[in-house]
Amino acid sequence: MDIIQSYGLILIILAAVFGFLMAYGVGANDVANAMGTSVGSKALTIKQAIFIAAIFEFAGAYLAGGSVTSTIRGGITDAAFFVDTPELMVYGMIAALLAAATWLIVASYYGWPVSTTHSIVGSIIGFAAVGVGVDAVHWDKVGGIVGSWVVTPVIAGIMAYLFFMSAQKLIFDTDNPIVNAKKYVPFYMAFAAFIMSLVTVQKGLKHIGLDLSTLHGYYLALSLGAIIGLIGKLVISRIKIDPAADKKMQFNNVERIFSVLMITTACCMAFAHGSNDVANAIGPLAAVVSVVSSGGVITNNASLAWWILPLGGIGIVIGLATLGARVIKTVGTAITHLTPSRGFAAELSAASTVVIASGAGLPISTTQTLVGAVLGVGLARGIAALNLGVVRNIFISWVITLPVGAGLAIIFFYILRFLFSL
Repeated sequence: MDIIQSYGLILIILAAVFGFLMAYGVGANDVANAMGTSVGSKALTIKQAIFIAAIFEFAGAYLAGGSVTSTIRGGITDAAFFVDTPELMVYGMIAALLAAATWLIVASYYGWPVSTTHSIVGSIIGFAAVGVGVDAVHWDKVGGIVGSWVVTPVIAGIMAYLFFMSAQKLIFDTDNPIVNAKKYVPFYMAFAAFIMSLVTVQKGLKHIGLDLSTLHGYYLALSLGAIIGLIGKLVISRIKIDPAADKKMQFNNVERIFSVLMITTACCMAFAHGSNDVANAIGPLAAVVSVVSSGGVITNNASLAWWILPLGGIGIVIGLATLGARVIKTVGTAITHLTPSRGFAAELSAASTVVIASGAGLPISTTQTLVGAVLGVGLARGIAALNLGVVRNIFISWVITLPVGAGLAIIFFYILRFLFSL
């Protein structure tokens, strides 16, 4: 207790700085979840993608980032172990922020798309297990995270394959691609609007007082899907067809339609991501502020100080603006060649997987989900369509994320403990 009272302001400043660095890492690495396919398919340039993502990521983080956040990220640790030594909680959360931020910035520099959620969870596991005790970790949650390395990319990959093949059969492999695009694209638009509405409702709007029930969320999403589908049918029906246009020209026009769809889904994914993953940075920061402000009392939930959400939102935007291009290029161009229709299939399947996993209570990484979806689209064209060297590096980076985060957090935890005990 004496340490918290004596060094409270210093501890909060450290947590704020490292929380900002963590948000920076989230923006640098995870912006590819929303914009990688748009850039890879050339629907957007890198600069356009970063500009659009900055707006929607910040809006999601600031408007729907949460008025209350859990002090123990994802329930990974047991708060009861810190009641008598709250300073260990503070050291640990600060160490976890610095560890996760360090790994994310390194991974982003090399263009590796890793999970920001798994980075912070691995860091918290590290300090809790070694610095406090193995029993302080809920190991069943850890098993779920490891399982998600396989489950979510596979689900997303299968769905992306099916979406892509359906577009091929219904539109591209027909005698009149434009005519069939007019017939079937409105259904893709309706389904995309339905899925994106569910993602936004489930992962964003509940934090700003719009905590809709599951049934009402589905009603709203279905209604929006139907409306968007009808609007899409009206707009697409007005496209003029040149009877003399060859098939290549028709393909180009169809791809143009899909590029508009993909940009729309990317904006929704950016908003949902900002609202959800900003918690990876502000959750531990809020825990530190709560413990210090209360004089060492640990509560299950930490009310956010007014400055925490803007700090997280600004950090995300600066991260994606300065370092985000590297991971965007990996996801968008290095794994496989993407066109707007392929990118749309990947984006839609990733969003669908997020909805399925959230509904089932599965731990999920949006990064791994989208990469799995891009792999599924690539496999639809054969294994030769994939850059297997890039895929190998991505999988290795996924596997080492938890242990690297844990190892760094242990080192930083003991450094902090030593410094503040002098």
